[in-house]
Amino acid sequence: MMNIVLFGPPGSGKGTQSKRLQEKYHLSYISTGDVIREQIAKGTPLGLQVKNLSEQGILAPDELVIKLLESKMDESPDTKGFLFDGFPRTHAQAEALDRLLDQRNTAVHTMLALDVPQEELLNRLLKRAEIEGRKDDTEEVIRKRFVEYEQKTMPVIDFYRKQEKYHRIEGVGSMEAIFQRLCQVIDTLP
Repeated sequence: MMNIVLFGPPGSGKGTQSKRLQEKYHLSYISTGDVIREQIAKGTPLGLQVKNLSEQGILAPDELVIKLLESKMDESPDTKGFLFDGFPRTHAQAEALDRLLDQRNTAVHTMLALDVPQEELLNRLLKRAEIEGRKDDTEEVIRKRFVEYEQKTMPVIDFYRKQEKYHRIEGVGSMEAIFQRLCQVIDTLP
């Protein structure tokens, strides 16, 4: 089983690259963003709670995200591995993911971190908001997400760096060039 954490700030291209990686390596894809949007669309109590936080640019609490993740993992008992997109976002989530995978006799094999300059990210997100009609992607909320990301999520890099699983990937260029950079790392995993 191969488990990959695809990491990067909002707008870095995680969703786009995840689809391609999932297909090439036959991994079960888990996007916390998709899981959360699904809960919001269904109008579940947890979904409504997350929606309120999301509209303010605040990340969902760890306990909530971990519960959603665990149930999603249980849907794929015979998978060849998991591709985690947007998770873990905090040190506590990284520790929880290690425990969840350990219970399944596996582990995170690598963290691939897409690195994109902040102004490029802002432009991508504003364009996405315009195309997709996403009301939560205003410039003010996006900038607040960047601050949240830097304060709460960037420390996750150190968690995986200490485990020697962190790989920085240049996230600017053509989709194909970025995909090849990701694959080069994956293909060299033991």
